[in-house]
Amino acid sequence: MGESIELGDIIISVTRKEVKNVHLSVHPPDGRVTLVTPSSTRIDVARAYAITRIGWIRQQQEQLRSQAREVPREFVGRETHYLWGRRHLLRVTELDAKPEVRLDHRTIHLQVRPGTSREGRTNLIHAWHLKLLHGVVPPIIDKWEIRIGVKVSGYFLQRMTTKWGSCNSKSGTIRLNTELVKKPRDLLEYVVVHEMVHISEPKHSPRFFALLSEHYPSWPEARRELNELPVPHIIGS
Repeated sequence: MGESIELGDIIISVTRKEVKNVHLSVHPPDGRVTLVTPSSTRIDVARAYAITRIGWIRQQQEQLRSQAREVPREFVGRETHYLWGRRHLLRVTELDAKPEVRLDHRTIHLQVRPGTSREGRTNLIHAWHLKLLHGVVPPIIDKWEIRIGVKVSGYFLQRMTTKWGSCNSKSGTIRLNTELVKKPRDLLEYVVVHEMVHISEPKHSPRFFALLSEHYPSWPEARRELNELPVPHIIGS
């Protein structure tokens, strides 16, 4: 079992790695706290550091608690769904024909076979979301490869519960949260750029933020807007 630090009602999971600096994080959606420390750091030293950050931890947890959360979707008619930051109504038609999803102005039409379960409807919408993302992500990558001067060897789309994206700098690949299809397109672009900069600078170092500011000066506003949007409800979470 891993090490942990208890500070009143706050439990901090401690992980030791070959890193130079301590890294403290508060993770959505429930405010879980982790502390990554250099392998040689004594637990009492890590605890002393955590105590100095207790105010910041509580502030972050309170922000997460007050953040709006999406209502679980049932995938039934007249339900509200978001696409690229805009509200759409869902219209469901049961028909003994090939299932499909199509967009008509502000209405998402979901055609399913009679008796299709909520899980089946969820999977159809998710597959449609993947198709939409595959249509817009490659052009964004192509655009920013030239500007940033990096090469993305591949990208992956995945349901994530704690982050919007990630990067494997060694392989040159990025991973994006499929929930981004529900957010404004400029926020998807921000996440892509953020992860692409990590190919040049894996850590959130001063150099990383200098590069991000150089290429995407409005990143603080984009990050704040993204973090203020409703937390996604993941089926099964």
